Amino acid sequence: MGSFKPSIETLPQKPEPEFIDTRDTALPRYRLSEIKEHDGKAERPWVIHGDKVYDITEWIPAHPGGSVILRAAGGSIEPYWNIFAIHKNQYVYDILQQYLIGFVHPADLEDGKPPQDAIEDPFADDPIRHPDLITKTVKPRNAETPGEAMSAQFLTPNDLFYVRNHMWVPRIAEDESDDHLLSIELLDGSVKEYTLRDLKSKFPKHEVTAVLQCSGNRRKHMSDGSGRATNGLQWTAGAISNACWEGVLLADVLRDAGFENEDGMSGTSEVKHVQFNGMEAYGASIPIRKAVDPQGDVLLAYGMNGKPLPRDHGYPLRAIVPGHVAARSVKWLNQITLSEDESMSQWQRKDYKCFGPNQTKVDWDKAPAIQELPVQSAITALKLGNWVKEPAVVVPSADAANQNEPTQATTDARKLTLSGYAFSGGGRSIIRVDVSVDAGKNWTQAYLLPDCDPKPGSPSLCHGHGAWTWKRWMYKGAIPASVFQQGEPEAAAATDQPVDNGTPAAAAADSTSRRCTTLLVKATDEVYNCQPESHAATWNFRGNLANAWHRVQVCSECAPGATKKAEDQVKKEKTTMEKSAE
Repeated sequence: MGSFKPSIETLPQKPEPEFIDTRDTALPRYRLSEIKEHDGKAERPWVIHGDKVYDITEWIPAHPGGSVILRAAGGSIEPYWNIFAIHKNQYVYDILQQYLIGFVHPADLEDGKPPQDAIEDPFADDPIRHPDLITKTVKPRNAETPGEAMSAQFLTPNDLFYVRNHMWVPRIAEDESDDHLLSIELLDGSVKEYTLRDLKSKFPKHEVTAVLQCSGNRRKHMSDGSGRATNGLQWTAGAISNACWEGVLLADVLRDAGFENEDGMSGTSEVKHVQFNGMEAYGASIPIRKAVDPQGDVLLAYGMNGKPLPRDHGYPLRAIVPGHVAARSVKWLNQITLSEDESMSQWQRKDYKCFGPNQTKVDWDKAPAIQELPVQSAITALKLGNWVKEPAVVVPSADAANQNEPTQATTDARKLTLSGYAFSGGGRSIIRVDVSVDAGKNWTQAYLLPDCDPKPGSPSLCHGHGAWTWKRWMYKGAIPASVFQQGEPEAAAATDQPVDNGTPAAAAADSTSRRCTTLLVKATDEVYNCQPESHAATWNFRGNLANAWHRVQVCSECAPGATKKAEDQVKKEKTTMEKSAE
């Protein structure tokens, strides 16, 4: 007879360990349901941190993100504080400790903490994003426009426009958007309010075609190109996009609210700055002169590429400040304040500034906030084609019959197509894009696409008083075999972003002649501002305004027929658009 084996059900179950509450008995215990009643609308808001309960009523006025902390009221503050690493410091916990009023009841704890399903995810209601966006962070979502989208279309499709969020995305129902309220506070403290419906009906609609570019665009290139780490999201070349924005001029609205625009333009007004605040607590400001300049084209925008603003891009209302860093184009706009001072937000006072390459301990107050952007360009797509015969100039020998005329010969060269963008801030137009296929020894000019020239019978895609848009460019040429032969070994070139567009890996393994060259691009604007050669001279610990020459390494066999296998695989090579920003 076989031995009896008890089933799992018949085995004695180990009891769950009982939670022994050894916490301070002088303080009360609160159920989660009771804490939830003290939300952001309550007279006395509470938050949970760990297993502790805090009454933050007195802290809110002094907290830099007062409205953010209110979002956490009635539940755990941790998911909100996790958005900003600054909260993970002992001095912040010491401040919070002053507002301790009790503990979460043991009945509502799992392993000594509130259960995960009781903790609200601030990002649970975020919109769904296009899968082709190149995600850098998920919560909050930050994602680049893919290179092929920047090359293929002058106006970036709304769902492929790069996403830069500091926090969660506010939600306003479509049937409530026209009631969205914008308040404008003048210097004397008086307030004028406008609904979105008011803005649309009272003021003329304007369109402005403008680039938005994050100050950290190409930060990874600065880190890699200088060999020094930078602090911030490691964007490559895709934190920039171009769109046609629809809305009303900020200058028109300020005049209606009672501000004397002419005084702002002449510098005689006490108002020096226009502060913007968004629904999720983000804030920034711009100089008053930019705000009221009739050619400055600052918009209160409610449309993007002929459609309502998407949620990720500020629905239902945002500021658009053309030619300036995108950090000033505040999304989900609900408050404007005219002031003698810049915005007090950390994004204006202690971020989005630049310092010298030697400065790591800095005085934030002495550095001006970034406003207008410097000249910029990047390669966003490239294609290596077949080997061809290209004309080559050969200097005649001493015994040549006619020494006055050079003889024509041919050389092996590999066809190349490049495309990308160039842009300069302040409304300055791009006049030239230079390309080098041999690491800067020789240069030629790219073709600037006439995107702003209207086609017969069609309106122009470009609107506004300045050159606020990017300039797309294209280069078609060839890389001589000699450039590869004299080039760098693979992965050894000084390059921002290596891209393998040459011989397939299998062929490269059999070829001893696979070599690389560095492609370069640089742009010049209408006042002859040029990009710097390297990132080392402009390195700053925040990695802002990285605009050195864009470098991309390409590799290939040095000439056709290096080996039979390599030659066969090159012939089978598919024409592909590679992304320099991946």
